[in-house]
Amino acid sequence: MSGIATIEAPLEEAYRSCEAVTRARAGNFYYGIRLLPAPKRRAMCAVYAFARRIDDIGDGQESPDRKLALLEEARANLHAHANWDGARAADPVSLALADAERRFALPREALEDLIAGVEMDVREQRYGSFEELVVYCRKVAGSIGRLCLAIFGSSDPASALPLADDLGVALQLTNILRDVREDLDRGRVYLPLLDRQRFRCEDLRGASPEAFAALISFEVTRAREWFDRGIGLLELIDARSGSCVSAMAGIYRRILERIDSSPQEVLEHRISLAPWEKTWVSLRSLAGVAGAGPGRMR
Repeated sequence: MSGIATIEAPLEEAYRSCEAVTRARAGNFYYGIRLLPAPKRRAMCAVYAFARRIDDIGDGQESPDRKLALLEEARANLHAHANWDGARAADPVSLALADAERRFALPREALEDLIAGVEMDVREQRYGSFEELVVYCRKVAGSIGRLCLAIFGSSDPASALPLADDLGVALQLTNILRDVREDLDRGRVYLPLLDRQRFRCEDLRGASPEAFAALISFEVTRAREWFDRGIGLLELIDARSGSCVSAMAGIYRRILERIDSSPQEVLEHRISLAPWEKTWVSLRSLAGVAGAGPGRMR
């Protein structure tokens, strides 16, 4: 379903609350979704607000046992959403997400995968191989790709689904490279052990600049390959949705290129784009919508 023009006041307020969270905290994500028509934008904000809540549990100051209990509670709440009357009495995020689930048939397993991925963070799981890391990326980010696809719709869902998942992995690999220092400060290491051993970077902070640069360049090349596959999604969704995907992918690819040009910076600070640069990428994506003609606009 594509949504309806008007919704009742409590639900409208719930969506506004989710949009406020998205606008304040989503950063790169918000630059893409603001290009969508209102019903899809509202649903995307509900998904983001839920994802933000789950991430905040994983990154919070509670004990690991308490975090796992909170995540299990969030999982139980998802099943409560199936009862619309129960969701109506819940908090704004639950109310908006329940409505988005009804309107766009959001895949429940993707929401549960997101929780499972954050549970892996709480347990401080390390990854021996790249294949193991991909499992994690599919849970925390491929899941978001699948949820977004449900909202976008597609001319060929069977072909689009793995591409949405691949694009989510590409975005998460970029996040991992961008957040190396922040993750180290939290005691987390995502880069696979086999890769770190290959480039003599088992201790990321203690590695030589040359070895570290070689490792990062290797991982950047991998992320580019996932972007190159995932971007094929644009051919299978409408132009407005495509502009959203293009904007988000464009922002992350520019971050990836910046990381590649100065790998050592990720050990010093989090690499990001200036607001004007994100706006420029978004405007280019929107211009692509205009060039697509009315046939793909919806």
